[in-house]
Amino acid sequence: MPSPPTTTSLSVTQTINGSHSFTIKGYSLAKGIGIGKHIASDTFTVGGYQWAIYFYPDGKNPEDNSAYVSVFIALASDGTDVRALFELSLLDQSGKGKHKVHSHFDRALESGPYTLKYRGSMWGYKRFFRRAMLETSDFLKDDCLKINCTVGVVVSEIDCPRLHSIHVPASDIGSHFGMLLENEDGSDITFNVSGEMFRAHRLVLAARSPVFESEFLDVTGEEDRDIEVTDMEPKVFKDALIEDAESSSSSGSSVGPSASDTLAAKLLGAADKYKLPRLSLMCESVLCKDISVDSVANILALADRYNASALKSVCLKFAAENLNAVIRSDGYDYLKEHCPSLQSELLKTFAGCEEELSGGGKTRSVWGQFSDGGADTNERNGRQRQTWGDVNGGAERSQSVWVQVVNSNNASGRNNNNDNNNSDDPMAED
Repeated sequence: MPSPPTTTSLSVTQTINGSHSFTIKGYSLAKGIGIGKHIASDTFTVGGYQWAIYFYPDGKNPEDNSAYVSVFIALASDGTDVRALFELSLLDQSGKGKHKVHSHFDRALESGPYTLKYRGSMWGYKRFFRRAMLETSDFLKDDCLKINCTVGVVVSEIDCPRLHSIHVPASDIGSHFGMLLENEDGSDITFNVSGEMFRAHRLVLAARSPVFESEFLDVTGEEDRDIEVTDMEPKVFKDALIEDAESSSSSGSSVGPSASDTLAAKLLGAADKYKLPRLSLMCESVLCKDISVDSVANILALADRYNASALKSVCLKFAAENLNAVIRSDGYDYLKEHCPSLQSELLKTFAGCEEELSGGGKTRSVWGQFSDGGADTNERNGRQRQTWGDVNGGAERSQSVWVQVVNSNNASGRNNNNDNNNSDDPMAED
């Protein structure tokens, strides 16, 4: 037993990183702004959220009495439980590269990334740098401070093939073959159909039809060849060659007693002759739309003749469901005379439909006699009255159905009676 197909998916959790550089000029003028008051950078976007750097010249914590400057990163847009990593760097402006850096990117976090619960939530340091030391350090130059900030927003996504797709248009090979036939480029065979000549390509035909494959590929040493077709009209033959969906779909309607005269019917014959199953189904689909009480017998005979099993099945079911009306149609007389074997199939289908209507168990016998047109109706011993409920309205109706169960394997002509029963400040670090 083959192994069942295996599908895969991958959950990827990573950070979307972004950085912002904030320069504070006139530091000495910013002092005295007040404890808990800040200077804010412009907002910047990382991971779909807006952020800002808050610098507190007199500190954020009243208890420190302006002994420290404070630096925080704030969520400046709406967001709920935004998880992120942060890095704050105070730049050494002496060129020695001794920056003051606080980072979560290069160390393990016991509780994972920090969570900012709503707009205005902040992460940072109340005691970022002692103010007296800052003012005598290389971090302050020309009354200017430079702060770099990096934010890494944590995101998770499912990586699987269905998330990425490229549209592939429907195949146009059919139109290419049609153009090849019209242009006759590279053709190597000629069909004479009632005096009309068709140039074609034997390899294409052999690839499409097992009949052509057997006829063309088994023959060697022929550069060109003429084939006469006497049992098909030129238009029908041409449509069979290109297997054109538009031709079959517009092949005509009003299928009645002359069902075999429609283009769809003729194409069905060509499809059967050259073993073209897709063309056959296309024709069956067209003919199926024209099934009626008056036409079903003729279409059933047509389907049987050209091995159109799908169409035949639809016809049998329709005829069985409308048997009383069908047996009074002109097409039914044709069926009796020319296709007697279909009568037995129709009876079996009718019996199956009757069994379904009775809820799974046959409660009525189907008896009678298919009239051959020559017997006296008063002498038909197989006549029996049947009554069954109307499926839609529940009303009962009576009908007389005459059928003769023909058993082709029973020379005695014996009747078969089948009556079997079935955090605002969540991470302030010092």
